[in-house]
Parts: sequence; structure tokens; C-alpha cells
Amino acid sequence: MTDRDRQPEDTTAATGEPVVSKPYIMPDDPEPGSVELLQKEAAEARDRMLRTLAEMENLRKRTAKEVADSKLYGVTGFARDVLDIADNLQRALDAVPAEARAAADPGLIALIEGVELTERSLLSALEKHGVKKFDPQGQKFDPNFQQAMYEVPDASVPAGTVVQVMQAGYTIGERVLRPALVGVAKGGAKPAPAANSNEAN
Repeated sequence: MTDRDRQPEDTTAATGEPVVSKPYIMPDDPEPGSVELLQKEAAEARDRMLRTLAEMENLRKRTAKEVADSKLYGVTGFARDVLDIADNLQRALDAVPAEARAAADPGLIALIEGVELTERSLLSALEKHGVKKFDPQGQKFDPNFQQAMYEVPDASVPAGTVVQVMQAGYTIGERVLRPALVGVAKGGAKPAPAANSNEAN
């Protein structure tokens, strides 16, 4: 059998359709719509990256604030316990009347001075750790920093003025560690509006 006598090979598939090969696409030729798809993916990745950076920055700031707060307010429980000691030192000094102090012998004067020195040293140590004593005597009553224990009829000062301090208050940082226990004037003149607006500012 010669080459001429040979029949051409059957190029049809079993179904009877001709087999067509896919055209070759050059690697540099993008598929239709792929540029838009890549741009969309890049925009989404950029958005995720920016959100992650913002979250990390917020976390860094929040952590720095928490660390600063823990340094400042970490001694709160201990400071509250120490305030009892400061109060007792003040009570010891208040227990000695002024007349007895003036006529006291040198031994009692040395004791009083020692208690005063101890109290000053204790308050100084508390201030090193952000705890400050405040005495609102003569100021307008502020319920954020003071606790009113009773009212005192006193027409010589405006109503709402602190006229007696039973126990001094303390702050730690910008927070109230212990409010001052006070007596507030009632029945006096109303506070001047200008004074109120200045205090609000």
C-alpha cells in the first residue's frame, strides 16, 4: 500500500465534531477583565492594610495610656490605707489646744513638733506618688470633690460656701481619692453670677 492509497486519519471526535485546539495566549496578553480584577484586589488589600495600621496605632495609644494610668493610679489602694495614718497624725495635733501648746513644757513641744514633722514627711511622700491633699475651706461647694455632712446657718458668707472641713480631701492624678467631708453654709446671700461663670471657665 502506498502513501496515496492511505486514507487520511479521522480528525473527528467520537461525537462526530472536529477537535479544535485552543489558541495559544501569550503570557503578556491579559485575560479580559483581569486588569479591573487586579485593581479591585489591590484596592481591597490597601484598605485592609490601612485599617490594620490604624488599629495598631489605636492599640499603641491605648496601651501607652493604660501603662501611664497603671503607674499613676497603681498605688490607689495603698494610698487609701496610708490616709488613715495622715488623719490620725492630724487628729493628734488637733487634740492639743492652742493654750496648752503655748504653755507646754519643752518635752511636749518636742513631741508636737515631731508629730508635725512626721505628718509633713508623710504628705511629701504621698505627693511624690501623685497624691495631693486639698482643703476646700471658704470655697464654693463642689460635689465632685466634697461630701456635705451638714449645713451651717451663716449669713456672713454666700449660700453653698464651705465653712467647716471635718476631714481634708485627697486627689490622685486627676481623680478624687477621697472627698473632703465638709459643712456648708445656708441662708446667706446668693453667690454672684459673675463668680459662678468664672468658676465654670
